[in-house]
Order: sequence, then C-alpha cells, then structure tokens
Amino acid sequence: MLLSQYTISNPTDSQCDMTEPFSHLVQPSDLTRDAERNRLLAEMAEQSTDMISRHTPEDWRFIYASPAVTHLLGYEVDEIIGLSAYELYHPDDVEDFKRRSPTVSYERGLYTHTYRFRRKDGQYTWLESTSRSIRDQDTGELKEILVVSRDASHRIETEQANQRLARVLERTSDLVTFITPDLKVSHLNEAAQNTLLLHQIKNDQLNLANLLTKESFDVLSEQGLPAVKEGKPWCAELNMQGGRQEAIPVLLELLAHYSFHGQLEYFSLVARDLSETKQVQAELKRYQDEINHASRLVAVGELASGLAHELNQPLTAIVNYVSGIQRRFGNQDQIAWSELAFPLKKVSDTAMRAGSLIHRIMNFTRKQEPHRELIRLSDVVPDLIEFCAAKAEKHQVRVVNRVKDTSLCVYADRIQLEQILLNLMINGIEASGTISESDNKDAVWPEVEVSACLDNEGQVQISVSDEGEGIAEDVQDRLFEQFFTTKPKGLGMGLAISHSLVESHGGQLWAENRLTGGACFSFTLKHVREDRDR
Repeated sequence: MLLSQYTISNPTDSQCDMTEPFSHLVQPSDLTRDAERNRLLAEMAEQSTDMISRHTPEDWRFIYASPAVTHLLGYEVDEIIGLSAYELYHPDDVEDFKRRSPTVSYERGLYTHTYRFRRKDGQYTWLESTSRSIRDQDTGELKEILVVSRDASHRIETEQANQRLARVLERTSDLVTFITPDLKVSHLNEAAQNTLLLHQIKNDQLNLANLLTKESFDVLSEQGLPAVKEGKPWCAELNMQGGRQEAIPVLLELLAHYSFHGQLEYFSLVARDLSETKQVQAELKRYQDEINHASRLVAVGELASGLAHELNQPLTAIVNYVSGIQRRFGNQDQIAWSELAFPLKKVSDTAMRAGSLIHRIMNFTRKQEPHRELIRLSDVVPDLIEFCAAKAEKHQVRVVNRVKDTSLCVYADRIQLEQILLNLMINGIEASGTISESDNKDAVWPEVEVSACLDNEGQVQISVSDEGEGIAEDVQDRLFEQFFTTKPKGLGMGLAISHSLVESHGGQLWAENRLTGGACFSFTLKHVREDRDR
C-alpha cells in the first residue's frame, strides 16, 4: 500500500464557498432558497463527524475548521486556525504531498489524499481527505482549498495487517493453498509452488485433487471437508504430490472460511513438509533397532557360559547313547529294531532339545523388523526361565513362574517382549545373587518371581520381583536413563531399552521396592482376548 493515494474525481475547478461540495443536493431558484440551503449546509458541516476545513493555497494554513477537528485531532477550533497543515504532516508524508500538490491542486481540482497527521497530543493518526480548489470566477486565481477529512486509521491498520500477513504467507516454509467451495485452486504460496513443482501451471487450471495423492484426497474429501463445514478443526498426516513423481508426507490442517452472512467463501490448507522429519524418524528407528539388536547380543553374551552348558548336556548325552549302541551291537551282524528303538529315540529327543535351544538363541539374536502378534504369556515365560536357568543356578537363585492363567494374552512383538522380560529376569537374578552366594549349600536360595494379572484398567500387568537389596533412593529417578548402571561391568542399556520397547507398545514400565525386601519391576501391555478378531 502506498502512503499517499490520489483519486481524480473531477478535473473542473469552480468558484464556490465551503458549501459547494454539497450543491448537488439542492436546486436553488432564488435568494431565499439559497440562504436556506447555505444555512442547512452550514449546520450539516457543524454537526458532521467528518472534519471540514478551508486552507490558504500557499502554505495551507487553516482558515476554517468544523467542530469535528476536536474529535479527530484534539484541537479546539480556535487553536488550529492559523496553523499550517505542513506543520502537522508526518515528516515522511509532507515532502510527498508538496511534490504532488502543484499539479494536483492547481490543475486538476478535486482529489483524495491519505496521509498521517499529528494530533495535539503528539501522536499521529491516519486521515483520508478529499480536497477541492476554489478559484475566482473572473480571474481564475486560486483563492483557497476546501477539504473534507475523515479518520482512516482503522482501515489503514487493517490494510497494513493484511499486508504483513500476506508477506508472512508468501515467505513461510509451510505450503499454503486457498481453495474455492467447488475445490478449485485460487492461490498457492511460493513454498507450495516450489515444493509441488507447479510454477508453470496457472491456478485456474488446478483443483484440489491435483495437489494430493488419490488416497489422501479421498481421506480429505470423506473426513476433512465434512468436519470443517460443521465448524470442527481437522488435521491429519497426508501425502501431497502436485507435479512431483514421489509423494511428500505433510501434516495438513484444513480450515473453512465463511462470510459475515454465513456463506462458505473458501477453504485454506496449511501443510508442513514432513520429509525431513520422517527421514530423521526412520534413521532414529534404524539406530534404535541396532541398539536393541546389540542389547540382545549382550544378553546372550551374559548367558554364554550357561548356554554352553545347556548345549553341552544334550550333545554329551547323544555321544553317550551312540557310544553305548556301538559297544552293545558292534560285534553283531544282525540287530533287532526293538533293541535300537529306545536308544535311538533318546538320541532323537536329545538332538531336538539341543536344536530347540539353538533355534531359540537364533530367533532371539536375529535382526528383523518388529512383527506384532497375539501372544499367550503362559507360553513365553517358561521358555525364558529355561533360557536363563544356568545363570540362575550359577547365582544360586530360583526363578519361579507364577503365570498360570492362559487367558492373559497381549498383542506384541515376541522378540521384543522376550527381550524386556529377559532383561528384567537377568537383573533380578544378579540382584538376588549378591546375597545368596555362600558356602552353605543347604541355604534356601532367594527367588525371582515372574507374575502377571489384569490391573484395574483392564491391562495386563507383568511383574518381575527379586529378593535383592532393593533400589537405592539416590538412583530411583535414573534407573531408565541410557548408559546409567549400578553394575561394575554394566552398559546401562538394558532398562533404557526395555523402557523404550514398553512405551512403543503403548504401555508403561516402572520400579519400586518391596516391603519384604528386594525390588519389583512391572510393566503394562494392552490385554487382548484370544478369540478377538485381530
């Protein structure tokens, strides 16, 4: 918006008094009517909320001002008479006015001017003035300038605010689109044109369907448009496309705009490009998967000696069975199947046991994408107890399974669930083992107990409690921090990863000391009935 705007309304100068701008309202026929007209117009000038003023042509000094001058500028009428308008113009406007006034005032007659004028209190206000030059009818000499002024502050401030918003609209990195009620594109800001590669296409050639992928357009049409038409806010993650080959993930907010009469005027779409955010999230997920995988490897490493012992037992048994067969039947030419059936079944069963253990280790350490499925807890816990049995025996700890209810099912990734439980069980075994290792073989071993139940909110609460020394008060708030550990050789990742995995399943993990001694780590998962349609 320009600070000064001139609108030429009438190029003809005329000789008249201050009432001449209103001459079209009456048709005088004699002096009496002229006098009455002048009286009425003078009264109108005195009562008008617009300021009517007369000025000298050279320096624009006030010759007359209507009472509205007090409302607009704070001056009494007698205070402003004799002041030059040039003294009251804003410094940025006065030179602009002086440059134009010779050509506009003296040659063209009537014009409109928007400018800033100083009030009596020193503050500036915007005025819009319509001025007319009054000339001598015989000589053409410029006698005075007649001005009608009104307060334009609200309009100017509104226009300036709109301009600021327009500049922000064009410079923002968000993709902003205006859509007509019939879903035609009426405006795309610069970011939208650049991101969607729509520079060369005119807006009137585009509609909303051209900006989105088909799936996203269907979602917006079926959900977004009906919602905003009812006055509800609507925001969703969708994919925009435009002239690009690949889709662009965006967080899109849709708004409906109505006129004062309640008529739908247009829709606005404000979309934030999520490409970088999605990339960062993908990298973070990849990094988290690597950490989780490493954590499982560490857990298996901690169980290595016990697992070696578990594998050594069936392998030794197989060797013994085969050696026994060789000793017994080595010198016989014919052997009855009934004599071999029992030892060979033992060999087969023992090999299957070893293979099952190896298969379990491979599954646990395999790097794979999470896959959630219905899991019965009573099937998982016994396998994990057997998995860490050797470590429990080494620490002289008994691991007790209290999960007997076969109806307790959760929807989770099996490997991640096993990782959470195994971390908590190993921690419990090591915590309980610190007070159980002694030379007294008849001592009662402390227990690590695994239990599960439905809590008050209908979620499955799984708990691993131990009989160790409990959680020190000064470490209570840091238990789940990454790299924080109380173990001399610990990495500080087990509990942090378990906490993250539980949250990714929509649950919570917490720890507390038991009244009878030791600690209890509990976490929740959503309960799912086994017969539920998944």
